[in-house]
Amino acid sequence: MDRSERGYLEIGDVRITPGKKKFGSIDVTRLIPTDAWLSMPVAVCYGVEPGPRLWLSAAVHGDELNGVEIVRRVLDALDPGRLRGAVVALPVVNVFGFMYGSRYLPDRRDLNRSFPGSARGTLGARLARLVLVEVVDRCSHGIDLHTASDQRTNLPHVRADLEDAETRRLALSFGAPAVVHARTRDGSLREAAVERGHRVLVFEGGEPLRFNEDVVEIGVAGVLRVMAALEMLEAGPAAPGRPSVVLKKPRWIRASRSGIVHLAVDRGQRVERGDLIARISDVFGRPRATLRTPVSGVVLAVSKKPHANQGDAIANVGRVS
Repeated sequence: MDRSERGYLEIGDVRITPGKKKFGSIDVTRLIPTDAWLSMPVAVCYGVEPGPRLWLSAAVHGDELNGVEIVRRVLDALDPGRLRGAVVALPVVNVFGFMYGSRYLPDRRDLNRSFPGSARGTLGARLARLVLVEVVDRCSHGIDLHTASDQRTNLPHVRADLEDAETRRLALSFGAPAVVHARTRDGSLREAAVERGHRVLVFEGGEPLRFNEDVVEIGVAGVLRVMAALEMLEAGPAAPGRPSVVLKKPRWIRASRSGIVHLAVDRGQRVERGDLIARISDVFGRPRATLRTPVSGVVLAVSKKPHANQGDAIANVGRVS
């Protein structure tokens, strides 16, 4: 029997009854030198009326921090007395990477390629399994919050399976500048949750190791709009002035030569096939290569590195659906 059927919801060390908001933790593993527990922070806001259960996860990659602040602000905005259902928040999933500013786990594995995990597997597999069993299996919907990686920055956008009508409705209700049709990736939290029957959105925005205020504001408003679309809240923030542009088949444009990168576009910019993306020169400014987009669409991400090796990703363009 689900523990919530007995009149309370229990996740980690949080034991909560309807109409309450509580903060606690989920034990992950013991630290080598002290034998003390390393724990994952968790918060639960349990509404007074029944409804969907939504989990919010952030910092699955430990250096992707915008989601941490988004979760904090969403929790601050929630009143359990006016909530239907429950919100289960994991602001820092990869506690190991978060502590050291690393995308990865201590064994250099990517946690978001470790799902569904195993109780007897690697550290990543065990952590993935813990998240699924302790949180995902007790929820109906999820929003996983991410940023770009490797000195890149992302246009705030939602990634989801738009072929599912209800998932598409929720993705568009978020109100991000763009929504990208994206199938699940092997080993990701989204893939594992979808296979267990949940509807999941992935929000991407900004850059690693930073709080980008514009991205955080879009993320907070988007989460609250999705909650309103799920009828967990009476109303969410007003819809943005422009509806989300729907994109498909994002394509990375890569450096054809090594050198100094002079970027000619920014995230969110509309481009037509053949438009200039970047020029690459040597350190004296002598031209080496010109990069142009092979497709028309919207710039979803750009590299912020001033130099590139041959083959490095420079800009990502999604085609307008």
